This record gives sequence, structure tokens and C-alpha cells, in this order.
Amino acid sequence: MAPDESTPQVAVNGRSYRLPQRPTVVVCVDGCEPDYLAQAVAGGHMPWLKATLALGSGMTADCVIPSFTNPNNLSIVTGAPPSVHGICGNYLYDTASGTEVMMNDPKWLRAPTLLAALADAGRSVAVITAKDKLRALLGHGMKGICFSAERADQLTVEVNGITGVLELVGLPLPGVYSADLSEFVFAAGVKIMQKHRPDVMYLSTTDYVQHKHAPGTPGANAFYAMMDRYLSQLEEMGCVIALTADHGMNAKAAMDGTPDVIYLQDWFDAWLGKGLARVILPITDPYVVHHGALGSFATVYLPANVSPANACARLRGLKGMEVVLARDQAAERFELPADRIGDLVAVSERFTVIGTSASRHDLSALEVPLRSHGGISEQRVPLILNRKLQALDASRRLRNFDAFDLALNHAQ
Repeated sequence: MAPDESTPQVAVNGRSYRLPQRPTVVVCVDGCEPDYLAQAVAGGHMPWLKATLALGSGMTADCVIPSFTNPNNLSIVTGAPPSVHGICGNYLYDTASGTEVMMNDPKWLRAPTLLAALADAGRSVAVITAKDKLRALLGHGMKGICFSAERADQLTVEVNGITGVLELVGLPLPGVYSADLSEFVFAAGVKIMQKHRPDVMYLSTTDYVQHKHAPGTPGANAFYAMMDRYLSQLEEMGCVIALTADHGMNAKAAMDGTPDVIYLQDWFDAWLGKGLARVILPITDPYVVHHGALGSFATVYLPANVSPANACARLRGLKGMEVVLARDQAAERFELPADRIGDLVAVSERFTVIGTSASRHDLSALEVPLRSHGGISEQRVPLILNRKLQALDASRRLRNFDAFDLALNHAQ
């Protein structure tokens, strides 16, 4: 549904959004498999969420594939899939330079964000993300507050639109591998809402807890209880809140507790010869301690003399593979930019992950059985609002990148 043309609005990437009438907060809870919320609510750990769900605005939606952090956060703030905004992973093979690179630089972004458009329309905007890898992408072209909890001690007004956040929040700088990193995002969001009252706020956490703790466990329930307390404070300040996730999370281990891994580079090397194919893992980022750079999605660049159809046929027979598609098929099915995904895409089953070569993955830091994401099995995510929704088509396929549409066009 398009907004009423009589109300002030902005148009971004083919969608129209009403300007907020009250403070609006969109929260991306990294790795939030819906069962985390179900278990926490059932256990009495999330009274705010229980009351919110009673309004009838608790739904599930589909995230984008690959179910990784960067593609989905950028989809949420652009309101569009990766085929539009161009961010198809945390990491890619740059064919122009022949190098494997992180996609943290805004140069990879092909579409404007709604956050920038709202700021240009005169609305005050604040963005707080856990890890700094997302900050430049989320804040690209945006006037306002934009910083990461990871580097909250290094803020300047010129770059981040704010300084003195550690003093404002009253918490120490959190460690990057900790639940504290996400708590700092929520705590800062509450303090900034109290002091600056931005019209729009985007909060994005880290999935450190979800990689280590299954739904319903004490560690998971403690995390969601913490989150619930801060969301309740935002509710008390009159905020419209939309809660979603970038992806779900699943156990990726064999029955003996060891990671269930398909080492795809080793497989291609054995078939074609060492290094003739190139396997890219888009989950790769600087923070690999909790997942060992193992996820359920990979792209493959083949030598010129190998038919993608032949490679797909062979790979589909490999135990643990769910879907293998040639480039154009994958781009169409998963709404991906075809020029950034290699000759084929491989997606593993729910309990299986894909690696490159066994020698290239250091799993020594995994303290518990591997939990990870990236595949179709992690596509279902929560989509929850603390207001009753108006004029929403019940037959519509909901996506996590509908969060701003629902918050601005259907909840105010």
C-alpha cells in the first residue's frame, strides 16, 4: 500500500514512506531466530514483548539470501533486495582487481538509503550499530548521528555527529566478543532518545550471543531479557518500534558435536586441480572467532573450460547440499546482483556449513558446538511492531526490509 499522497513523504528505491509523526525506532537483532523470542516470552523473560505480541502485530518474515549481516542490514535501510543495493555479502571477489575484499566501503553500495533520504527531508536521524564494519554503509550520505558501539571511544562530531557517548551512556567500552556490545547499542539508543529525541533511530546488534547460545538457554534468555528492558523504556517515551532480524541461526554440528563442514575448495581442487576454481565465502569478516568463517552459502568462480551446468550437476550430488544454482538462476531466485556472485551459488542444508579448505579455517576458538547461518534454513525472522497495523494486505509476503514501511506507513 502506498501512503496517502496528502501526507508528507519521501520516495526511495521505488517505495514511498510517510515522514514519521512520532519517534520511530527500527531494531535489527542480529541472528534472532524466532524461537529465541518464543522461548524467552514463554519463560517470562520478556514482559514488554509479551504485551506487544498481544496487540496482534507479531509476524514472521523472510530475510534476504545469503542470510548474512551486511546484505540484510542494507536491505532493511534501503527497503530493497541486494539486486538493487548491491551488497550481496560481507565479502566478495572483485573481478576487476582480482582480489578478495570486504564489502564495508560505501563504494559497493548501488542505492541510496531511506535514512539519508529522511535526513535530507529535515528529519533527525540516529544510527547505532554494534560493529564498526556496518557504520560507513549505514551512514552513507546521511546527516545525523551514526556510530558503532565497538568504537564508541573514538567519536567525533565531524564523522559521527556526536561525541562523549561513553559518558552519556555510563557504561565502559564493550568488548567486541561479548553480549555487552549489543547492550551498549540499546543503552545508547535509550540515552540518545532521552537527550536528543531523534525522529528516526536504527539500532543494529551483533549475534555473538546467538552463535554461542541456543534458544531457551540461560545465556540466550538473559540477553533477550536485557533487550526487553531497553525496548520497554523506548515504548515509555512514545516510540513506534519495529523489531526484526538480519537472519536466523541454527546448530551446524554433527552428532559428535564437531562442525559439519563441506570444504568446497578442497572438493573443487580434487576434481579440477588445485586453485583452478575459486570458492568465496561471503560470511567472511574480521570477526571470525564465533563462527570460524563458516556459513551455509558460497559462490564459486569456475575456470573457462568448465561448464557451470556440469559443475552444478556434480555439486548437487554432494551430501549436505540443499541448493546449487548457476549465476543467472541464483540472481533471479535470491534477488542478487549477478555480476557479484560468481559462476554458481551453493547453499548447504540446515545443519551443514561450507568452508574453503580445511587448512584455512581455525576452529580452535569455538568453545561450544558451531552455530551459524547463511542458508535458506535461516531465512525466517521476526517482524514485530508495538502498534496495531492499518491497511496491511494479509496476502503480502513480508520481508525484513519491510520494517520501515510498516513502521512509517502502517503503524502511525
